[in-house]
Amino acid sequence: MTAPDDTGARHVPVMLDRVVDLLAPALDAPGSVCVDGTLGMGGHTEAILRRCPRARVVGLDRDTDAIALAEERLAPFGDRFTAVHAVYDDVAEVLERVADGTARGILFDLGVSSLQLDEAERGFAYRHDAPLDMRMDQTRGRTAADVLNTYAHGDLARVLRTYGEERFAGRIASAVLREREKEPFTTSARLVETIRSAVPAALQRTGGHPAKRTFQALRIEVNAELDVWERAVDSAIASLEPGGRIAVLSYHSLEDRITKRALAHGSRSRTPAGMPVELPEHAPYLRLLTRGAEVPTDTEQHDNPRSASARLRAAERLSPKGAPA
Repeated sequence: MTAPDDTGARHVPVMLDRVVDLLAPALDAPGSVCVDGTLGMGGHTEAILRRCPRARVVGLDRDTDAIALAEERLAPFGDRFTAVHAVYDDVAEVLERVADGTARGILFDLGVSSLQLDEAERGFAYRHDAPLDMRMDQTRGRTAADVLNTYAHGDLARVLRTYGEERFAGRIASAVLREREKEPFTTSARLVETIRSAVPAALQRTGGHPAKRTFQALRIEVNAELDVWERAVDSAIASLEPGGRIAVLSYHSLEDRITKRALAHGSRSRTPAGMPVELPEHAPYLRLLTRGAEVPTDTEQHDNPRSASARLRAAERLSPKGAPA
């Protein structure tokens, strides 16, 4: 694990100023609670704590290495910061435990973190030969190697097609099954070569790295990311106080689709057609703060290439906790 002194230099938070601008208006009251549901190395949290001196932040992460780095980085803020080892769909339970059950601000920066990408031994990056782990929480659960070595052809192809949007999912799954009969998969380099053998050579010259989609799909499957996110976004919205705000950074279309659906649902009236008046229980309980999904500036994408696929959506809670979500 990298030394704490390097943390700030390594971690470049995506759309940092815009995220803080969106959340700050909800965090100006004494004791305002903000949840950073994907703490990582603490870059967004640090900016929120500096910009909003009356707020405190509860940071969640399933990665114990990330928590250790963030706690050291954020130690100067004392009890204004609390780290919790948890997956972000536990947001409601964590708030009941460490706050009064509600929050004024909630941030999610989804996907794989800089820490996980840069630590080669974690197996997230297809450009490094490393054990096929890919667990965000290395204390539990199946690894990417387990998926590759045990899934039936149909299940593996489904994962690659659905989560990686991989057009050659069937061919890659067939190649994996042939190779694992010779020897189980343990490291990423062998998987990359197996993928290369299954993807037409002409497309490898023009379509980016041929392993990118497969590695994304395996990571999502290993960490149940989309199932967790569907639970988390609804739970987070329900935990917001009136006037509280949620901001979400997504990095691929599947995450963003879930986010868009949840926020759009909350911003629409559910008054049945023909009703002369809108009942409170049918009124929108969210106000959208972004027009569609915002993207990083060209300058940020140039300076931080990992931000290129980011999509930012945000909303404000209108009705109290317990209203439909």
